[in-house]
Amino acid sequence: MTATVIAQLTDLHIREPGRLAYGRIDSSEYLRRAVRSILDLKQRPDAVVITGDLTDFGRAAEYEHLSLLLDPLQMPIYLLPGNHDDREQMRKSFAHHSYLGTSGLIQYSVRIGGLRLISLDTSVQAQSYGLLCQQQLSWLADMLDAHAGEPVIVAMHHPPFQTLIGHMDDIGLLKGSDALECLLARYANVERVICGHVHRAIDVRFGGTIASTSPAPAHQVCLDLAPDAASAWILEPPGFRLHACAGTRVVTHLAYIGKFDGPYPFHADGALID
Repeated sequence: MTATVIAQLTDLHIREPGRLAYGRIDSSEYLRRAVRSILDLKQRPDAVVITGDLTDFGRAAEYEHLSLLLDPLQMPIYLLPGNHDDREQMRKSFAHHSYLGTSGLIQYSVRIGGLRLISLDTSVQAQSYGLLCQQQLSWLADMLDAHAGEPVIVAMHHPPFQTLIGHMDDIGLLKGSDALECLLARYANVERVICGHVHRAIDVRFGGTIASTSPAPAHQVCLDLAPDAASAWILEPPGFRLHACAGTRVVTHLAYIGKFDGPYPFHADGALID
């Protein structure tokens, strides 16, 4: 059985050409490496989903630069807004992405091979935290009812769970997480809730399924579980997630970005093949 494979990128923080994120990080070059790593995969993904913070300030020039950086990916790309994005500029800059709609929140439901991707918009204008309102949850329930026979991945920017990284939880999903968890628990076909925002790989049981965040292609948030931990980032190895579905079950892999020694083929006894 051929698997449906979705690559998840997140938190790209792209600036204009020649500009550095946080004054130090060439996020554009990191994204180029991420794109090359996706294209080098033995199984080419059926689609790429980017779970928010596409740019650093939501400017037209940043989205224009992002579009050029993503151009080598010759598969469908699905975009979500994060707290660093601007919805209306996203729509203008990616006008050919009709799923973005024409106004209001950016929420959509699309079929990707054997999977259903449902996107929720958790961003709040000019704020770092996220929210889900009752109208959004009702829309999600309608989508889940309409696609009850399909394996579903729900995508959103802000994680609906406590990461235990205090300064990130302060700007996490501050409203709607409990209601979302109760809603998802009613649908056994929801295989994953995939998120961004935290720049780390985190997994937790949530609403009868697995909710997770993904590493970023550039900088990661420091792993410090103290409630009063300082807000800080670190240049740990970057990565992305691969969500693969064969049948009705999703298997998620963590993929690292870059070139590494190998592969080294070996015999069943462990000896390397010359």
